[in-house]
Amino acid sequence: MDGVTIDIARGEFVCVVGASGCGKSTLLRVLAGFETASRGTVRVGGAPVAGPGPDRAVVFQDYGLFPWLTVAENIAYGPRQAKLPKATVRERTEAALHAVGLARVERSFPHQLSGGMQQRVAIARVLANRPAVLLMDEPFGALDALTRSGMQAELQRIHREAGVTVVFVTHSIEEAVYLADRVVVMAGGSAHGNAGHVREIVPVGLPRERDTTSPEFNALKRRIDALVHQGNEVTA
Repeated sequence: MDGVTIDIARGEFVCVVGASGCGKSTLLRVLAGFETASRGTVRVGGAPVAGPGPDRAVVFQDYGLFPWLTVAENIAYGPRQAKLPKATVRERTEAALHAVGLARVERSFPHQLSGGMQQRVAIARVLANRPAVLLMDEPFGALDALTRSGMQAELQRIHREAGVTVVFVTHSIEEAVYLADRVVVMAGGSAHGNAGHVREIVPVGLPRERDTTSPEFNALKRRIDALVHQGNEVTA
């Protein structure tokens, strides 16, 4: 990647969009500390990122739950690994369960849950670690349209109540406009023969809850779609 400069405020919700191969997921892995930037620096709360840390949590499209643990045990795993007191582990687990609306299934196993409920468990598991930043890589990509819509609303509520900073990678421009305070449009990458870079950062500026049928919403969608496809036009 090259030419990637982004300042994200505490508590902000930022979506990253762009064509395949432009570096969206690479950017997220660098923010998570899974990969090292070839140049430049990444800072969270003023501290440089030198690797994975408890201040950042990642949610992938693949839920990554432990099938042999119950919902509550999956959520409690991180705090237990951090050797927190049992009372603190239980308090965080219960708070995360209630945050995603799954208290009634805390004793169920992942295979007994729908895809949407499993993704809620994955989100609750990272919330129990009390991260400052939530990094999400196409987390709703495998869900059906109705479940995806419900999870978008759920994530907005969690973001509002927990005050966590969210960086959310998606291929869906509509999802980005619905969720984000700002949309980062990336371009280039290996698929286009040049380094991935930020083409433009678009402020959304629409009140929540957003009407996806409104002229303002769809004008933003068209603008971002044009930015994503800029330079990719096929001539006869």
